[in-house]
Amino acid sequence: MTEAGTAAGSATTALPEPVRQRVVALAAQALGQLPATDIPAPLRRFASFAPAKRAKLSASVLGPILATDEHFRRLIAFEVRREHPELGDAIAEGVPVPAAEPVEAAALAYLLRPDDWEERVTAAAQVQPATPVVDDQVVSRLNDQLDQARTETRQVRERLREQVTELKSENVTLRRKLNEARQRITGLQSELEQRTIEATTADERVAAARAEVEREVRKLRARVTELEAVEHAARRTAGQEREMASTRTRLLLDTLVEAAGGLRRELALPPGGELRPADTVAGVEPSASPVGRTAPDDDPALFDELLALPQVHLIVDGYNVTKTVWPNSPLHSQRQRLVTALGALVAQRRVEVTVVFDGAELSGPVQLTPPRGVRVRFSPAGVIADEVIRQLVRAEPAGRPIVVVSSDREVAESIIQLGARALSAVSLIARIARP
Repeated sequence: MTEAGTAAGSATTALPEPVRQRVVALAAQALGQLPATDIPAPLRRFASFAPAKRAKLSASVLGPILATDEHFRRLIAFEVRREHPELGDAIAEGVPVPAAEPVEAAALAYLLRPDDWEERVTAAAQVQPATPVVDDQVVSRLNDQLDQARTETRQVRERLREQVTELKSENVTLRRKLNEARQRITGLQSELEQRTIEATTADERVAAARAEVEREVRKLRARVTELEAVEHAARRTAGQEREMASTRTRLLLDTLVEAAGGLRRELALPPGGELRPADTVAGVEPSASPVGRTAPDDDPALFDELLALPQVHLIVDGYNVTKTVWPNSPLHSQRQRLVTALGALVAQRRVEVTVVFDGAELSGPVQLTPPRGVRVRFSPAGVIADEVIRQLVRAEPAGRPIVVVSSDREVAESIIQLGARALSAVSLIARIARP
């Protein structure tokens, strides 16, 4: 041990008891503010205690460490001076503090170690506590109270001893009952384990049987579903075929009836076979218009005559028409202008109109509101609009008048072979542009 350590140790042992207790209390208070790395190992377990408990339990360890560990004492002194700034600064600077308690000043001086710290400790040791004046009556009264408290304590102890005896007897009875209950529980557990094993075996057999039944049920359900799908498909196909045949027949009959009426009007045939009174009046009859006259494909008059045919179906190659009349407009504007114009045509002539646009030029869902009576179709992915037009022509019954408007020569030649009439886009443009 160095000379400084020896002096510090001797100073610690020479500390008066009040000063030593105050030093330990201040150090214990500051110990809770230090980081764990700065606390010596023997004191770390006390750092988390409350200050009063920390001072009480660590007093025997804290005092010697303060006397021998100079670095730890300085850390404690720094924290104590921060907690008591006025008195600590005065003592550290050697300024007399008459109003301070000698024990408090001596404890701070011991931790801060100013030049006069030993004198302050010696001065605190010389302070004698005042001797209290003892009153005999007070002492007698206190002795009487002490005797009464002892008597009550003895009575309470006897009652507690009787209660302990009763509790012990009750404890023996409870232990015997507990052992009996444990034995019954052990027997029940053995029986339960056996029953559990039997139930598990039965459950396994039931699960295996259920799994087999479920497999068979799934197979049967799959077969039933397959048969139902086949039946439904057959019914749907038969219904569609019947509906399509009925539609074709109805359209063909309507076409024949209206064609017969038109032919009767064209040939100026009388409404009946008998002679009417007006037929006996002499006069010059007008000549009938030539039947089946020819005209260029772009003649608006020919377009009107074809629209006048009974049950005519007008199919329009959409972009072929719009890019002819509105080539510089956006595609959505072209589509809307065409279907709007065709809606006016439908309102005038009451014809069936279908417009086909090429779906390959679409980049997303189409925002288009066609007017009543105008059917709009976009070709699906991988199919051009020309093929959709041919499918529409093939879907119509033989004998129904079909007019396809397209300036595409390949489309015109193909639909003519299918029995439809082809007109150029110019004829439709001239017709819808006419007021």
